[in-house]
Amino acid sequence: MARALAGSDFAREVIDVAGDIRRHRFPLLGVTIDTGPEIRWRRDYLRGIETGLDYFRRIPYLDAARAGDHKLIWELNRHQHLVTLAQAYLFTGDGANLEEIRAQLESWFEQNPLARGINWASALEVGFRALSWIWVYHFVGHQLPGGFRSEWLTRLYQHGCFLENNLSYYFSPNTHLLGEALALHALGVLLAPGDLWEQLGADVMRDQMARQVHADGSHVEQSTYYHVYALDMFLLHAALRKPDRAYLDKLERMADYLHASLGPARRLTFLGDDDGGRLFHPYGQRDRFGRASIATASVLLDRRDWRSEAQDVHPHAAWWLGAAAAVNDPRAGKWGSRLFPDAGVAVMVAGDNHIIVDAGSFGPWRAGHSHADTLSIAIRSGDEEILDDPGTYAYVGDERDWFRGTGAHNTIRIDGLDQASPAGAFGWTNPPEVNILSWTTNAECDALEAECRYAGFVHRRRVEFQKPDQVLVVDEIYGPAGEHDVEQLWHLGSIDARRRLIVGEGAEVVDSWRSSVFGEKHRVPLLVVRRRCVLPLRLEARICLGARAFA
Repeated sequence: MARALAGSDFAREVIDVAGDIRRHRFPLLGVTIDTGPEIRWRRDYLRGIETGLDYFRRIPYLDAARAGDHKLIWELNRHQHLVTLAQAYLFTGDGANLEEIRAQLESWFEQNPLARGINWASALEVGFRALSWIWVYHFVGHQLPGGFRSEWLTRLYQHGCFLENNLSYYFSPNTHLLGEALALHALGVLLAPGDLWEQLGADVMRDQMARQVHADGSHVEQSTYYHVYALDMFLLHAALRKPDRAYLDKLERMADYLHASLGPARRLTFLGDDDGGRLFHPYGQRDRFGRASIATASVLLDRRDWRSEAQDVHPHAAWWLGAAAAVNDPRAGKWGSRLFPDAGVAVMVAGDNHIIVDAGSFGPWRAGHSHADTLSIAIRSGDEEILDDPGTYAYVGDERDWFRGTGAHNTIRIDGLDQASPAGAFGWTNPPEVNILSWTTNAECDALEAECRYAGFVHRRRVEFQKPDQVLVVDEIYGPAGEHDVEQLWHLGSIDARRRLIVGEGAEVVDSWRSSVFGEKHRVPLLVVRRRCVLPLRLEARICLGARAFA
């Protein structure tokens, strides 16, 4: 496999990243962590906080003041960077990569005994780490000393025992359960083919395909980024085990939903949470991660109408599906306007113009990965972002609520309220009632009308895509008697995008925030139309796409 990719941009990236890793400079999410010669595996290096070796259920991992940022700690302990070292060895034959793998694993064994400390506090993280170790063992295990391999396999067996007894049936029966079951299945294939772990993992993956994926192919958590996570997990499982037809049909619909969401620019709009992670090869631009997923699905399912390019198979498909995938022919791709009714997402397409309207409800359970973004719009024209979602940035602290709040999205905010009430870092109460009132699509115009009801208010929005390059947005707001503060919010992809919008009088551009990857944020322009008035209120906006723009 390495021979097929030698000299590619992917190979050069792997070799460069491996050099940083050997110097203990770890690119994690939106930051680079320099640990120095000794890696402290339970330490949050940004905050200088390190937890001890209490039993894993006694670790307060959600309390950043006591445990640090668990997300940053866990990202390092997923050991996906060890897979990168193994790949670099395959590309170069440089034994320094093998020496570093062995040294880091021995260090980790010493500092993280079974079920002790923060790195055992999430079964999903145990699963991710086990998958990384399996890949490293597959790639270079035979190159490492026999005594070390024996110790390593014992630790992998411990990970399997932990997963078998701590599957997230109750706490996080979502992508957590998928990742854990996938890892348990893979451990069974490696350590005990045909035994309990392999079968249990396969059963859970099959059952969760039916439970977690809507009929329209969207993932139940209403997050495009977590949809990619789930799709990658289901794809890798399909590569490891030949699933039944019902599984493959749902898998195909999942990929179809992602392909439509990416659009002609093949860049992901982050509806709902994005945590910056990835099942395999966690490097590169996060909004382009879906390209590798589509390429893998295209090869696995033989769908030639999904666009992929030659380099898209390098991060996933070439390693998962073999040498034939590494030389897969580019595929042109086709897009059309469509409504995904279970997700409540309308995709409108004409040429390079791509519009997503989020008219979906909040996710299931406590809607932990949902944002208060109902009736928000994202628009891209070719490579230009006109309106986009600001991302997630953090899972702890005050900024967690800002980035997932209604004010951070391209919708209407009334009296400064969110569309639901935050209930901790991963929950909402009083979610809105959302209904799609009409949807039509033809060669001349796409139109979606939907409404969102919450806290005694009704926001009704009609979006018309007058093809090929005009968008009309009509907002109607109803509510209780008395004056109310209404904001129509447009988070711009750039200040140049301002000239593409005609909005109501008194609009102003102010500073807002955007997070392109978890843990990073930067300033972006926000166009706001404000009214203090008695309801009902009607607001209109017109957006021009393509080569044309308003003066």
